[in-house]
Amino acid sequence: MLQKIRSVIVEDETAAREVLKNYVQKYCPQIEIIGEAQNFKEAVPLLHELKPQLVFLDVEMPFGNAFDVLEACKDLQFETIFVTAFSEYSLKALNQSAAYYLLKPISIEELITAVNKVQQHLLNHEIFNRNRIIVENFRETKPEKQQVILPTLEGFEVVKMEEIVRLRGNGNFTDLYLADGQKKMVCRFLKHFTEILPFPFVRVHKSHIINVNSVKSYHKGAGGYVTLTDGSEIEISPSYKEEFLKVFK
Repeated sequence: MLQKIRSVIVEDETAAREVLKNYVQKYCPQIEIIGEAQNFKEAVPLLHELKPQLVFLDVEMPFGNAFDVLEACKDLQFETIFVTAFSEYSLKALNQSAAYYLLKPISIEELITAVNKVQQHLLNHEIFNRNRIIVENFRETKPEKQQVILPTLEGFEVVKMEEIVRLRGNGNFTDLYLADGQKKMVCRFLKHFTEILPFPFVRVHKSHIINVNSVKSYHKGAGGYVTLTDGSEIEISPSYKEEFLKVFK
């Protein structure tokens, strides 16, 4: 019989905490809830005492947010499922870090999916400290210095955004080209990166996103094309041309 995943819920709203606990107990039998906290001040000592494998962590709380909790617990190793009301900034930070998260109000189906992913991660002994990268991204004010976690067929890789020259859609995958000449095949649609990568990344074609800091030259035409620092020539779709040229005005 598989050992249950020792878990803690950190949520400041009593009603929301009870709903989440009930959902977990009813729909996620692989989870054992060993503790609860309602804010940063309660969460940090509790997590150090109980050393859970998984934390359901509310993003916004009194006395400190989820990222403050992770910073104060960086010596601990646990998986995190974030629970958040919609916040574009928070979601970008979480998506860039390949984090698991649930939007309020919580969907039972999404809860089950997130828990199953965490369970698989633990069963495969894939020790990968997303929490550290999530905190570093949240604290870093320069987007190009932030890191993005890339789910690959072999696991995960971490790269700084400034190292990415361009991305190309490849069916269900995305080919990502780095400044050092490496190419990574990432298990995400190109649309995923359109949503999470900040400027200076610009979509210029249905199949291409480029880092505008890597543009060497632009050549006119119906849409035209750009030559990038890696020597590649990327077509600009007419429908994206105006938005692209705005960057250089």
